[in-house]
Amino acid sequence: MINITHYNLKGHNTFGIDATCKRFIEFNSVAELDEVLSQLTVADQPLLLLGGGSNLLLTQDFAGTVLHSNIKGHSVETQGDNILVKFGSGEIWDNVVDLCVKNGWYGLENLSYIPGEVGASAVQNIGAYGVEAKDFIYRVEAVEIATGKHVEFNNADCEYAYRQSRFKKEWKNKYVVTYVTYRLSKHFVPDLEYGNIRSQLAQRHIEQPTAQQLREVIIDIRKAKLPDPHVEGNAGSFFMNPVVSVETYKTLFALYADMPHYKVDDAHIKIPAGWMIDQCGWKGKSLGRAGVHRNQALVLVNKGGATGNDIVRLCDAIRKDVKDKFGIDIMPEVNIV
Repeated sequence: MINITHYNLKGHNTFGIDATCKRFIEFNSVAELDEVLSQLTVADQPLLLLGGGSNLLLTQDFAGTVLHSNIKGHSVETQGDNILVKFGSGEIWDNVVDLCVKNGWYGLENLSYIPGEVGASAVQNIGAYGVEAKDFIYRVEAVEIATGKHVEFNNADCEYAYRQSRFKKEWKNKYVVTYVTYRLSKHFVPDLEYGNIRSQLAQRHIEQPTAQQLREVIIDIRKAKLPDPHVEGNAGSFFMNPVVSVETYKTLFALYADMPHYKVDDAHIKIPAGWMIDQCGWKGKSLGRAGVHRNQALVLVNKGGATGNDIVRLCDAIRKDVKDKFGIDIMPEVNIV
């Protein structure tokens, strides 16, 4: 276990924001977490549950206690044609996808190269290229902070939606996730319909990709579009793609015939926030030490020495321009603290 006071969090947030917390605790097991929770006092409040820091923007020093899971390991259970794979919440997400692909446990390929840790997948409902974690989450194990009670939730309990779960709403800071079990398949059925996956496969003369080939294509696409946080601090996609009514979509489509869009259901359409930001002229532009990435307008970057408030000012300016041009309020995906 690690237990440090006045701890610098710069290495624990991918924006590279220089901020400290009053206390930092990293636990390696559920037993250690139980011990930590039993000893917390009012003086340790507030709490911040931190994963890989890839979905976090710190705007100031944190005047409380940061809890970080370092629970590792996995176990496997066969369920007919499916595989239930249980991972510790501290496992690195892309290591999990890599392990699953290599072992023939299929489903997570499109979620390759997403930064962060396993626990965050259950909280954030991470997603990419037409696939979301909720499609595969079978069970979430956690400890209730107030009581120390060990609990389990099934997929329905978590009420997953686009980049949402009860862990982000009424359960926020109520539970610490310890393990997540994914229900994967022994049979590989590729999902190739989102973005430019098919065109990238065609460039490689691949018609029917293996899971490993699909994973490699996804990684290459993400590397080409997204900056390395060690070079330019960022949290990946900063904004959620807005979901609008079919009526709103039709109104906008009459004005912008080249507007990309994706059907959610019969009543709703998803419009890429990055496209709207680009249309507002923000791609590659900066506001002080904060900027919009030159290859992907959905990504805000730390150009060097930016504070969290520098990023927030850029975020607010972009949101205003998108609202003025399209009448849509795009919402940050990143947790701003």
